[in-house]
Amino acid sequence: MKEPVIRIEELGKSYQTSAGEFPALKSVNLSITSGEFVAIMGPSGSGKSTFMNILGCLDKPSTGRYFLNGSSIAELGKDELALLRNRTIGFVFQGFNLLPRMSIAENVALPLIYCGLEHEERRNRARELLSKVGLASHAESMPNKISGGQQQRVAIARALVNRPRLILADEPTGNLDSKTGQEIMSLFDELNHEGITIILVTHEEDIARHAKRQVRFLDGRIISDELTRETMP
Repeated sequence: MKEPVIRIEELGKSYQTSAGEFPALKSVNLSITSGEFVAIMGPSGSGKSTFMNILGCLDKPSTGRYFLNGSSIAELGKDELALLRNRTIGFVFQGFNLLPRMSIAENVALPLIYCGLEHEERRNRARELLSKVGLASHAESMPNKISGGQQQRVAIARALVNRPRLILADEPTGNLDSKTGQEIMSLFDELNHEGITIILVTHEEDIARHAKRQVRFLDGRIISDELTRETMP
């Protein structure tokens, strides 16, 4: 049996508000193995974004345990967490988060700076990934000169540049029209077919259908965890 990439045990997260303590997550248990494509779903305020922040080591749980590749996140310091994020996880966000004064290639290569790679190697790897997402001819363009769908492809290339085996995507089609959104999801399908584990937050049923497994949150708890029809025997 495969060792889970992600193992969550009795995880809880609470925030202090003016009205008192607010429990965003309550007793969450979940395991995700290598190569899975999982959609995290739920209405606004259900806890799915808080959960993704914890999965991405951007926040820590209040209670419970989170293991990533067998390592307990609670035992890692800030520098170790930063290194883990940089080398293990690729992030794709709804808002693209491209730096406007950098070329597309420079945006893709940015995570490599923190790995100590030489300029030439950073440039070559960025061009390799831009070719993978169909944007090799736009390497020197600026982000404001390309479409939203192309910007999200750049963001995916940036997420892949450190060759992670785990991609966390938070509403990656939220700012795109339906046709472009499906094109982006086809790219995620290809990456998953290559063996990359993908965890995707979405509230759109047609987007979630690309995943092989759907986990639904409500009021900070998992209320269902099901394989999609396409993967059922």
